[in-house]
Amino acid sequence: MVSRLRRALLAALVTASVVAPLVGAAGPTEVPAPAPVALGPVSVAGLEHRYSANREGIRAAETMAARHGDRTRARALRKMRRPSRHFLSFDGRNGGRAVEVYGDLGRATRIAVLVPGSDTNLETYDRFRDGALALSRRLGGGAAVIGWLGYKTPGTVAPEVLTTGRAVGAAPRLAALVRELGAAKPRARISLLCHSYGTVVCARAARGLNASDIVLYGSPGTGFDDARQLRTRATVWAGRGGNDWIGGVPHVRIPLLGTTIGFGTDPVSRKFGARIFDAGDVGHSDYLSPGSTALASLGRIVEGRHA
Repeated sequence: MVSRLRRALLAALVTASVVAPLVGAAGPTEVPAPAPVALGPVSVAGLEHRYSANREGIRAAETMAARHGDRTRARALRKMRRPSRHFLSFDGRNGGRAVEVYGDLGRATRIAVLVPGSDTNLETYDRFRDGALALSRRLGGGAAVIGWLGYKTPGTVAPEVLTTGRAVGAAPRLAALVRELGAAKPRARISLLCHSYGTVVCARAARGLNASDIVLYGSPGTGFDDARQLRTRATVWAGRGGNDWIGGVPHVRIPLLGTTIGFGTDPVSRKFGARIFDAGDVGHSDYLSPGSTALASLGRIVEGRHA
């Protein structure tokens, strides 16, 4: 059985290694952008200045993208710099990083940090934003949602999506944001909502994290055998929709070509030991769809109620 899984994963790795350069040949990483605006730690008093400074940074990136001839990127950035949009940070280089606030962070008593999975970048940002907006509307006043595109996500068909490499680099940045939020809003309840490959990032960032909940959904595994290995005081939740294809991914970890392929124990299994929430019958990209069982469950978790 293990030998068969090893061959399957090796085939996936080889396929990804061949396909990924072709799909990524003219990808978003080639679009030039200026260095990000230098800002200090997040503070309630400095939010408006921060939003304004990042808006100007996005405007500069838009100008550079337009000069480069990338109309798609320039158009996406034009939407992002609207006065109604609020970014804690922005970096248009190397695929793009953006941390956006939905709701009034200054007054929020509950904060949900969304951590995305593969194929999330400035070109696909709207679908990530749609989910954040749906959760924000579900939570209503008194809550803020933060869409954390704080790392270069792997492509779905790229070799990196099978290893923890991208997560290892991303986890310290996610942990740093949560520390800043905790310092700026010491009485707020903070929950991490982690999707797909984002669950690998959250698991790496979990140790000692000052969060109430770490929620894993659509997860291929975390790279850990059980929830206790995350070394966190947060409640660890897991859920999977009935129509999520990721349930068919082999839950193994196999040493291969100097790295480890796969993420091990299924987070929704009894062995992993997470608290299970009802995700209904959603597909892999539909957990934050308006009206879905999954969205209702995630909302209750953020609110501190039983899912």
